[in-house]
Amino acid sequence: MKAAKFDKRFDEGGSVAKYLDLSKIRRPKQEQKRVNVDFPLWMIHRLDREARRLGVPRQSIIKVWVAERLEKTA
Repeated sequence: MKAAKFDKRFDEGGSVAKYLDLSKIRRPKQEQKRVNVDFPLWMIHRLDREARRLGVPRQSIIKVWVAERLEKTA
């Protein structure tokens, strides 16, 4: 499909998903890299308690709190 036809279909609200190779999709600046961090046991317990309170995994709490801190220092 030519770009002009693709754009027209998209602009008109038609589905273009079947024309995309979603196996190579990326979100700029959102690539993941695994890191290992050692925390004292007391921190793990407090993180787990907060995660249970909010109903989310421990990893989510850590990511949100680190992101908030980085935003403050930017």
